[in-house]
Amino acid sequence: MSKEDLTPEEAAKLLPAGAALGWGLVKPPQRGPKREMSIDQIVAKAVEVADKDGIQAVSMNRVASELGFTAMSLYRYIPSKDALLLLMQDAACDIPLPPERPPQEWREGLREYVMGTIDIFRNHPWYGDIPILGIPIGPNNLRIVDWGLRPLRGLELGEYEKMSIVLLVSGYARTCGMLQRDIDRAVQTGTSVEEFSGLNYSAALRALVKPEQFPHLHPLVMSGAYTGENEEENNVGSDVDFGLERILDGIELFLERKKER
Repeated sequence: MSKEDLTPEEAAKLLPAGAALGWGLVKPPQRGPKREMSIDQIVAKAVEVADKDGIQAVSMNRVASELGFTAMSLYRYIPSKDALLLLMQDAACDIPLPPERPPQEWREGLREYVMGTIDIFRNHPWYGDIPILGIPIGPNNLRIVDWGLRPLRGLELGEYEKMSIVLLVSGYARTCGMLQRDIDRAVQTGTSVEEFSGLNYSAALRALVKPEQFPHLHPLVMSGAYTGENEEENNVGSDVDFGLERILDGIELFLERKKER
C-alpha cells in the first residue's frame, strides 16, 4: 500500500488531534445535547478572545464561558488546549488569496505572498506568540504554503529548491510581521512611532555615540539614518520593501547562474 492509499481514518491516526479536526477527519460527539456547539464556533470564539486579550487569555474555561457552556462541554469537541491552538493558527490562515499571476511575474507573486503573510501577524497579534512545533499540516496553513509555491511554478527549480525559497521568504515575512506587530502593540499602548523608532532620542544619541567607541555606527547616527530622520532623503524606501527586494534579487541571480551551468 502506498502512502497515497491511506484512508481518511488511517490518515487521522497519524496526525495531531488539532490537525485531524481541521481536516474534518474526526466525527462530532454523539453523546449529550446534539449540535449545541461546533468546532468552528469554538475556534472562532477562541480567536476572538486572543485578538482582544492575547494568547495567554485563551483557556478552555474562558472560551467555554464566552460561549455559555462548561469546559467539559468543549472537551467533547476539542480534546486539549494544544489542539485548540493548532486550530486557531489554521483559522488565522483562512484568508482570501490574490488572483494567480502569469509565470513571468514571479517577483510580484512572491511579494504578494510576503505582504499577505505579514498581514496575518498584524491582524492576529497572538499568532507569532505560539511556538513553531513543526511543519504546517493544517488545511489553511498548507493553502498558504501552496500560495508561496505558486509564483515558482514556471521557474527552472527543483522541488527542494522551491521549498527552500518558500522557507526563506516565509522566514523574512515572519520576522517583519512580528516587528510590525510589536510596533502596532506599542502604538496602541501609547508609545509614539517617533519614540519606537528612536527619533525622540536623536539628539541624545548624537552626544553619546562617539566615533572612537562606535566607528561604524557614528556616521549613521550623525546623518540621522539610525533613527529615521530626514526620510525625504531616503532613497531606499521602507525597510521591509528594501530587504524583500534584495532577497528577490538573490533568487533572480540564482536562477541566472543555474542557466549558465
